[in-house]
Amino acid sequence: MQPTLGNFGDLTLNEVEGQIPESGLVMYICPLCQAPLLQQAQQFCCPQRHSFDLAREGYVNLLPVQQKKSKDPGDNQLMMQARRQFLQAGWYRPVVTALIEQLSALAVSELLDLGCGEGYYSGQLQQALPALAINGVDISKAAIKAAAKQYPQVSFAVASSYQLPFAAASFDAILRIYAPSLDAELCRVLRDGGALFSVSPAPEHLKEVKAAVYPQVRLHSAEVVAIDGLQHVQRQRLSFSLQLPTDDLKALITMVPLGWKFSPPALEHFIAGAPAISCDFYLDRYQKPLP
Repeated sequence: MQPTLGNFGDLTLNEVEGQIPESGLVMYICPLCQAPLLQQAQQFCCPQRHSFDLAREGYVNLLPVQQKKSKDPGDNQLMMQARRQFLQAGWYRPVVTALIEQLSALAVSELLDLGCGEGYYSGQLQQALPALAINGVDISKAAIKAAAKQYPQVSFAVASSYQLPFAAASFDAILRIYAPSLDAELCRVLRDGGALFSVSPAPEHLKEVKAAVYPQVRLHSAEVVAIDGLQHVQRQRLSFSLQLPTDDLKALITMVPLGWKFSPPALEHFIAGAPAISCDFYLDRYQKPLP
């Protein structure tokens, strides 16, 4: 959970900023006015008196209604439950192992898990690297609530990835797994010399699922996506095949957007065939240049 720094009382903004440690602490900022947020009991407050409650589960909701595109943004409950089942079964463990190896080599201390969902990757990384301070954000309140309940050692917030509620240069690493983002925001919250770890689908990812719903399979692009302000420094390809039991195969189909393409008879036929599933990821590392 986010540390308590003190009570505003009648402090001015300059005085509040003077209370913020120069390093070693990730600081929330107000999503409405971008001033620092300090914790007072069960609320986070800024000098403009905007306040945000700390939920019973230990997360804070920093997604104001102005930043919502729908009443309940994010994946639906069925997709979240399916993803939780699939990930917790350990089927994507090779991705976790690769992340642990790279983070350990860089001696990362503060990590932002962008679009963290139910917190699976945050939780796995925190368990393997207990000295690593992790903040997870997601636009889905339901996902963050579930994450906070299961992984209390991680700080979670409901927030937009397009307007991150963190002070500049808060993190020396960012993890982005399929999450949308803005280049400028990534650069703003990343420290000089910091790293972005971006996981995306490589060409053959879930090709068997695609073949079941499309007459012609279009492979994912192998192009390295440029990010303004960051340098691409490394690519690791993670390819493996899964022979899934029926329940986990159903969970995989349900948790991905391709699942909507199946008619009930087509899904039943696909599940009955019990195909081996190709998993194919790129783990790209970008770096923010030193001044």
